[in-house]
Amino acid sequence: MNYGQETERTYERAGFGAPVRRGTRPAILVVDLTRGFTEEGFASGADLSEVVGSVGELIERGRPADVPVIFTAIAYTPAEATGDAVTWLHKAQGMRSLVEGSEEVALDPRLPREPQDLMVVKKGASAFFGTSLAALLTGLGRDTVLVCGATTSGCVRASAVDAVQSGFSVLVPRACVGDRAAGPHEASLFDIQAKYGDVIDLKEATDYLEALPGRNA
Repeated sequence: MNYGQETERTYERAGFGAPVRRGTRPAILVVDLTRGFTEEGFASGADLSEVVGSVGELIERGRPADVPVIFTAIAYTPAEATGDAVTWLHKAQGMRSLVEGSEEVALDPRLPREPQDLMVVKKGASAFFGTSLAALLTGLGRDTVLVCGATTSGCVRASAVDAVQSGFSVLVPRACVGDRAAGPHEASLFDIQAKYGDVIDLKEATDYLEALPGRNA
C-alpha cells in the first residue's frame, strides 16, 4: 500500500524506520495459526493457506540451525468463553468460539510441528501478555524473534510490540503473516516497519537463517 511521500517524509523526520539489529540466536514465533484463523469456514477465520505454506518453509529452513519454534494459540475455558470475565470478548464476540479442545484452537495440520516445538496458550492479543513467552525466550538464550502468524493487525502486531519491549529484535517476514482484509494488514505492516521491527521478504528471512553460525550440514 502506498501511503504517499508526505507520510514517508513525516515518519523519516520523526526518526522512525531504522533497521533493527539481527542477532545470531533467533527464534521463530508462530502466532495463532490455528484452524479458527486459517480456515474461512470458522467465524474468525480466513483462507491463510499461502501464509501457512510460507511459515512451513521458514520453519524448515531454520531446523538445521536448531532455531527454536514456538507456537501460540488462543483458547478459553467454557466459562471464559460464555461469561463476562474476559473483557476482550465483549468487543470480539466471534472469538467466543475459541474454546479449549475445539477444532478451532487446534494448530493448522499443514504446519511442520515437531515434538521439540513449544506451545504457549494465551487469552489476549499479545503472545507475551500473561504468558511465559519472554521467560522461555530468555531461557533459550534468544536475541531475535521472527514473528509470523495471524492476524497482522491484531495478535501479530501486539506480539511484535511486546517482543521489542521485552528486549528482542523483531523481524516480520511479510509472506508469513496474514489478515482478514488487505487494509488493516498493510497498515499494520507499515506501523511495525516504522516503529517496532523490520518487515522483510521471505527470501531475506531464509537467507538470514541459512547464514547462522553453527548450522548443521
